[in-house]
Formats: sequence, C-alpha cells, structure tokens
Amino acid sequence: MAEISKWYVVHTYSGYENKVAANIETVVENRKMQDYILDVQVPTELVTEIKDDGSKKEIERKIFPGYVIVKLAVFENEDSGELEMTDDTWYVIRNTRGVTGFVGPEGKPVPLSDSEIAALGVEKRVVEVNYAKGDMVTIIDGAFDGIIGVVDEINTENNMVRVIISMLGRETPVELELDQVEKQQ
Repeated sequence: MAEISKWYVVHTYSGYENKVAANIETVVENRKMQDYILDVQVPTELVTEIKDDGSKKEIERKIFPGYVIVKLAVFENEDSGELEMTDDTWYVIRNTRGVTGFVGPEGKPVPLSDSEIAALGVEKRVVEVNYAKGDMVTIIDGAFDGIIGVVDEINTENNMVRVIISMLGRETPVELELDQVEKQQ
C-alpha cells in the first residue's frame, strides 16, 4: 500500500454526483481496491431555505455541482519521478458511468494542493489537545503569536478554542484554531 495519497477532482454529468460516488465505492468494494481509492466525497453544505410562507427548511446543497472529489493512493513514477495514480485506478474512475473525466489540462489528472483541501474542508484534521479549560497557554500562530492566555472554552467539533488574553489592560476573548495554542510549561 502507498504511504502517499492525493485528492483529485472528477468531472461528472450534472446531477449524477451522488450516483457516481456510489458507483465508485461499489467498484472499490467489488474489486478490493481500498488500498488505491481511499475516499470518495461530494462536497455539500447545509443551507437554510426560507419559503414564501415564512417557514424555514434546511437543505443539503452541493458546493460544486458536476464534481466529485476522490482521494487516491499515488506512487512515484520511476522514469519521471512524478507522483501518479495506478493505471487501474485511472481506468476504474474514468470508466464509471456518469464520469466525463478528471480535472486537469488535456484530461491529465492534477492533484489538489494541501491549501485547496483545507479550504474545501474535505479532510478533517485531527488535533490532539493537551490542554483543558483554565490552563495557561501560549498562542503560537497568527496575529497574537507569543501572547499568553487562559483557555476559556474548547470546541473540538469546530476545531476552535477560546482564549482570554490581556490586551490594553482588559481581558479579551480570542477565538483560535486548536493547533494555534500550546500549553504553558
């Protein structure tokens, strides 16, 4: 199994995103390709829709209609040194009903960058929290880098921590990501 994996974007017929994702997952299961095709997602968001009568309804809407994102194991090409997916992986995805091709120049698959993946929120990062409410922490990233504060609230579900810092003689709450602070020694 490959230790390296990359996310790729697959173009589909509009409205076929969920069917394509389900078909790919079925093929992965049937052909035992779990080590090559690691994850298949259709990025969605929850949207509150307000009807004419004033009633509210939450619906799940596709962020990128016509696209499915797949996480594939990649291997180093011996000739070029580039990271590439296997021919079998390419063939399975490319020949799935409803798929028109990979996103990239001339249909050549181009992986998404780490920053693009983070912006999409496709992959959840697991952050180990070694501090608790009331602990003294140092902010190690961002505008308040180097400032010491006290943990007020930890929200692991949203990857957020609220820290109370002293700014201009007043206690000020600051919301940060979990990995932007570390416990005081």
